[in-house]
Amino acid sequence: MPTNVLLTGAFGRVGTAIIDNLADREAYDFTYLDREPHPEYDAVVADVADADAIRPAFEGQDAVVHLAGNPHTSAEWPEVRESNVEGTYNVFDAACDAGVESVLFASTNHVQGLSRQEREPDLYDEPSGPVVDESDPVRPNSLYAVSKSFGEDLGRYYVECEPAPARFYAFRIGWLLDREDDSPYGPAERRVAEGRIERGSEEYERLVTVCKGMWCSRRDMAQLVDLALEDESVTWEVFNARSAGDRGWQSIEKAREVLGYEPQDDAEAVEPPG
Repeated sequence: MPTNVLLTGAFGRVGTAIIDNLADREAYDFTYLDREPHPEYDAVVADVADADAIRPAFEGQDAVVHLAGNPHTSAEWPEVRESNVEGTYNVFDAACDAGVESVLFASTNHVQGLSRQEREPDLYDEPSGPVVDESDPVRPNSLYAVSKSFGEDLGRYYVECEPAPARFYAFRIGWLLDREDDSPYGPAERRVAEGRIERGSEEYERLVTVCKGMWCSRRDMAQLVDLALEDESVTWEVFNARSAGDRGWQSIEKAREVLGYEPQDDAEAVEPPG
């Protein structure tokens, strides 16, 4: 029997990466939940901030991949509170009531963002390896990051204090991009196409260097989700989520050791465009 999986925020960047790479697998039967309908996929159209509207979608699910929320580091408190705090609570409460076995949560590298910012701009210049792992202190650099740290803690509360879920996995995602930009060169190339910078300029090269230190390819993100959905060893864990690359400031050794993660993409190995 396939595993029944509910994706909240299904049609955002992370959700479409999962759909693109895992939806055809016989191992999974996905249900999509999003605030907006999609022209190609059937979906439950509801906002996670509306607890009553989303609750029926959780019935019969084995796992929930919670991606919905305000994704902007510049978001003010009202937007963060509604989508990322109250909405995340609604998701966990519905998962608990429905007896969902595992919840996967899209957290962010910004949860430790100040540890990164303290080392910039020199952090990415020399490929010296990671400087932060999941055991280092939480040091959020925005209200958005605070809301994601809240989600990690809420997950721990539910698996340790409530009847369900039994397992929780948070992914502190690096720089995950849209389909057409899925490369360490993607953000810089987009700015070139928009006429904002020139290829080969100092600004272009700096943006590529930073992206090499943070890039999580879409198929590597999907691999992490796949591994977590298949895992039964974890109660509560947080994992950094990025592709391989010597400039990466987040260690991915924990994901390798616990989940068996082997990145398919290496930021340093991607050939430049043109």
